[in-house]
Amino acid sequence: MKISIVIAVYRNEGSIQRTYEKIHFVFTKLLSKYHYEIICVDDGSDDGSLKEILNLRKKDHNVRVLSFTRNFGQMAAMLAGLKEAKGDAVINISADMQDPVELLPQMVRKWEKGSEIVICYRTDRSDALISKVFSRLAYALLRLAIPQIPTGGFDFVLIDRKTLDEFNAIDVRNRFFQGDLLWTGFRTSFIPYVRLKRSIGKSQYNLTKKLKNFLDAFLDASYLSIRLISFIGVITSLFGAVYSITVVYSWLRGGTPFSGWAPLMIAIMLVGGLIMVMLGIIGEYIWRIYDEVRKKPNYIIREKYL
Repeated sequence: MKISIVIAVYRNEGSIQRTYEKIHFVFTKLLSKYHYEIICVDDGSDDGSLKEILNLRKKDHNVRVLSFTRNFGQMAAMLAGLKEAKGDAVINISADMQDPVELLPQMVRKWEKGSEIVICYRTDRSDALISKVFSRLAYALLRLAIPQIPTGGFDFVLIDRKTLDEFNAIDVRNRFFQGDLLWTGFRTSFIPYVRLKRSIGKSQYNLTKKLKNFLDAFLDASYLSIRLISFIGVITSLFGAVYSITVVYSWLRGGTPFSGWAPLMIAIMLVGGLIMVMLGIIGEYIWRIYDEVRKKPNYIIREKYL
């Protein structure tokens, strides 16, 4: 049987060799009964990452390489690798050594016992405080839509071949990897771990990319945001109706409902702000519909080294 390892690579020069050595050690010493392949997807790196991967391929033909024409993003690289994988099980792992390779045997054992998805989820991370806070808030919101998602999220995961075939059959843009995988409903087991501190290079996962991925996740996960718009609209209307009754009642009694322009301006700005936020959420959905209709591919492969 064969196990495929998928690694999305973007500006990971210096860490790819060490990641490969750890994976190679695991499969030659601890998982020697399995054949393996390592699929590295270069996501348009502008450093020496591709050269480093190709040097590994010269030494080990179990290393397969896909090279994109430009940077399409981590999700696109993961999807390309998962579609190219031929193994009976496929493991997605990061290239920066923040996911502990030592967990691979434990993941495989759970798969051997019948798990069709084995998720290694982050209980903590050796990142900056702002990254930790953003991650906790984002996943707290996402769990409102998908309660099965672990609190720290995941992308270090083993996927059985049958599960992967179903996952690959989903043909949409702006995908939410974690949500799509859990949506399949296959037997899932979990392994907690602490995400390690990056020792080489700098993370390319900046705030803009985090916000983009969060929007993709939250809007793709469910219709919760649309329901929230409806709920806010109903509540605002009720408050407006109650306030209107108060104004009429006060006028009939000869009183002045309010004095000056301040209350009026507050009401206009509050309602106007809510309307703009709601229009923004609806606009995000419309953009995603338009993006689907255009049917552009998620990525373009320049070269395959298989």
